[in-house]
Amino acid sequence: MRSRRASWSCTLAGGAVLAAAFVAAALPAAAQAGMAAQGHRAKTAGIDLITYPTHVRDVVVVLGALPAGDAMAGSGNAAVPTLSGMMLDRGTTTLDKFAIAERLEEVGASISFSVGTQSLEIHAKCLRKDLPMVLSILAAELKTPAFPAAELAKAKQQLIGSLRESLQNTGARAQEAFARAIFPPGHPNRPHSVEEMLSAAESATLEEIKAFHAKYVGPRRFTLVLVGDVNDAAARREVTKNFTGWTGGEDYLRSATPGAAGEAAPFHDIEVPLKDKPSTTVLLGQATGLRYRDADALPLRVGTAILGQGFTGRLMGTVRDREGLTYGIGAAVTADSVADGAWSISASFAPALLDRGIASTRQVLEQWWEDGVTDDELTARKQGLVGGYFVGLSTTGGLASTILTSIQRGYDLSWLDGYPNAVRAVSREQVDHAIRAHLDPATMVRVEAGSVGAPAAVPPAPAPAPGF
Repeated sequence: MRSRRASWSCTLAGGAVLAAAFVAAALPAAAQAGMAAQGHRAKTAGIDLITYPTHVRDVVVVLGALPAGDAMAGSGNAAVPTLSGMMLDRGTTTLDKFAIAERLEEVGASISFSVGTQSLEIHAKCLRKDLPMVLSILAAELKTPAFPAAELAKAKQQLIGSLRESLQNTGARAQEAFARAIFPPGHPNRPHSVEEMLSAAESATLEEIKAFHAKYVGPRRFTLVLVGDVNDAAARREVTKNFTGWTGGEDYLRSATPGAAGEAAPFHDIEVPLKDKPSTTVLLGQATGLRYRDADALPLRVGTAILGQGFTGRLMGTVRDREGLTYGIGAAVTADSVADGAWSISASFAPALLDRGIASTRQVLEQWWEDGVTDDELTARKQGLVGGYFVGLSTTGGLASTILTSIQRGYDLSWLDGYPNAVRAVSREQVDHAIRAHLDPATMVRVEAGSVGAPAAVPPAPAPAPGF
């Protein structure tokens, strides 16, 4: 078991070069010389439109985002942004939802919408020949949704059902409590509680949804990315034809007062009791005060990957593999694309192993924070991050997602080539500085969600998963 696990770890650490080489071989020659040069970006009918042709034949992936997420609810009904997004594919003023579904299914195409903290996101996929039809339907859904009252009633029940289900999800409850503890009221990354969302979903009105749509769903900050077998000129003609005359939209929300290390939350340790759960989800962390483009953000991400990314991270090596206290543990920087984000360790422990698991996690965290990283760790992790980046770009979906996220973070297409070089340039001194400047284990918030607060018999420590 151990020898197989060691072999896998070596593959993760050393295989990034092979992965990068494989992707480089798969990309067109021009893309290897400069990936950004393959793409085209220009304002089209008020939309920030990016087209990126690849070697993939016949298929086009469409991704889009605009600032119409939950944070835009402000002091209004908290459920309105989500319900507004849920209503977009339920019929337009010219096509009901059945007609839309039939047209898409006939050609194997798809369009879907999702609502996050800051963004309404669009996901679509089709054959090249069907792109004009898909863009026509997408434009109608965004510009002229019908908002049928009967469909709103169904959407509300679906949302309420999903929210009630999340009340018993240890991961969801831990994340909610954590974000509400580290981000102050009014911060764009501070979520509404599930109870608030339930009440809001029940009381939301059609008039509120229409007003939200009219204000926030528009081209002003709408980014639309088309990747695959796409012709730039033809795509722009279709976008111009379908979206010209559309107006409105707002900017993303950014915090006026970012959080920082050393600012303890009002509640330091939080328990979210959930009965009869076989495991307890633990989150330990804080606000970083950093946005992705800040100078210390990338060094902090690299250092965090050394601590807790994958099977070669320090946390997995100690808390899981050596001490057998958990099946999964990791660390990440999140929610920093637009506003200042969060840093956290997440893990799942059997209730009887909870105290030992937290103690072991804190020991690894504090040693990493005090001693910093080693040159060997940094070299291996930078290689892995660059290799993983290129692997992600090897699919149309991965490439489209990378482009969209980069634009949201404030970069242009040159960041496709700039990111690997930026990672390679990160020094150990930069990593150690970022860790200590923006994190403080002494003031971190700890959330435990699950079977907490009652002692339990200590079960045998979990064995490493088969194959590792």
